[in-house]
Amino acid sequence: MSEKRGIFKNIEEPDIDWKQFYVGILALVLPMALQNLINVGVSAADVIMLGAVGEKALSGASLAGQIQYIMTLFLFGLASGATVLTAQYWGKRDIVTIEKVLGLGMKAAICIAIVFFIAAQAIPSTLMQIFSNDPEVIEQGVKYLRIVSFSYIFMAMTQTYLYIMRSVERVVIATVVYLCSLICNIIINAILIFGLLGMPAMGIQGAAIGTLISRILELVLVCFYSKFRNKEIKFRVHYFWKTDKILASDFLKYAFPVVINELMWGMGVAASTAILGHMGSAAVAANSVAQVARQLATVVAFGLSSATAIYLGKTIGEKKFEHAKAYARRFAFLSIVMGVIGGILILIVSPFIGSVMTLTQEAKEYMQFMFFVMSYFVMAQAFNTTMIVGTFRSGGDTKFGLILDVASMWGCSILLGFLGAFVFKLSVPVVYILLMSDELVKLPISWKRYRSYKWLKNVTRDVS
Repeated sequence: MSEKRGIFKNIEEPDIDWKQFYVGILALVLPMALQNLINVGVSAADVIMLGAVGEKALSGASLAGQIQYIMTLFLFGLASGATVLTAQYWGKRDIVTIEKVLGLGMKAAICIAIVFFIAAQAIPSTLMQIFSNDPEVIEQGVKYLRIVSFSYIFMAMTQTYLYIMRSVERVVIATVVYLCSLICNIIINAILIFGLLGMPAMGIQGAAIGTLISRILELVLVCFYSKFRNKEIKFRVHYFWKTDKILASDFLKYAFPVVINELMWGMGVAASTAILGHMGSAAVAANSVAQVARQLATVVAFGLSSATAIYLGKTIGEKKFEHAKAYARRFAFLSIVMGVIGGILILIVSPFIGSVMTLTQEAKEYMQFMFFVMSYFVMAQAFNTTMIVGTFRSGGDTKFGLILDVASMWGCSILLGFLGAFVFKLSVPVVYILLMSDELVKLPISWKRYRSYKWLKNVTRDVS
């Protein structure tokens, strides 16, 4: 037995080949970090290109994107809940149950996407008014939303399948799919937004069409992989239509808290955007850029959190509980390192970002301040995300993350931000600090929960 020193002093660890551990983690983290980077690249492409068109177009697309963002949180919640089961069943090599979870998750995801599609087509102006009271921003957002909503069902199917593949350590396929999507999106965006190659300049509608075509391409690539390349785990139509009641009960038990967690967290982010949206288009535009910078700075940290859920889930499924504790300690340390690196990167790039954006002077000043706040925000977020999304969920401890996120956001940061903006009439920088306070509140609570090991549970059943 070895003994870990430093922040985790006096804790004994089982004999582990740590070189093999780090090789395995790199094999998971690097492709997923690249996937996150590619996904951010899609958002960044829209921001940069529409930023060149004008502030109203940028704000409209950004706020319309909040509708899709809320939908993806439903989808992410479903997929993350499914990985609680699939990662542990993968440790047991129970392929049949994994295929049943895939069918169940796909059905739920498609139903959610249909609801959001209908809403976006039927009441787009009403949805946009939630986030802004600027008529021109709303008009631009409606144009974007009516087109991009056709991509929701394609996106739901693709995302669910790729997340299940992640949980069984098949991570490269998602990298390939999203890379092809990014290239397609950038090319079509450039052609349609600016009117290249003889095409008319379509502005914000061109950006929406580019996103739609990219989502269709993603699904085509996933179908090809599922049909011809994936020989071990298949999507079976039988499991899509016929639900295993016992498995569905387990799925709801662990997935439902994650869905509500992600929804409430996402609604909190949307509420923050809405609060800033009612403080002027300059605040919205600055926040749009700051959020892209945050996503870029946390691609590795978020990849680490996903790897944590997969690796620990598989280890718990193998019933190697002491190994899981030792691995969790290493993941906690790595999350701190990734957070610090992300914060430093934001501070480094902040002086250069404003020069490429067509923003007002007021928006640029807001953006520089937001970058400073975001630098310490991402440090705390890296640790909390690894704990809540990775460590706790790997053992089925999904309710705790729900309680912590809801309490810290809605009971603290959103409440304070709302009061600061609309009651006390505080400035945009002060309101932004309040809206970004939740991750700092969560830090000590996440640490205490991790040290209790109440999250460490085997949630599989012995019979498929």
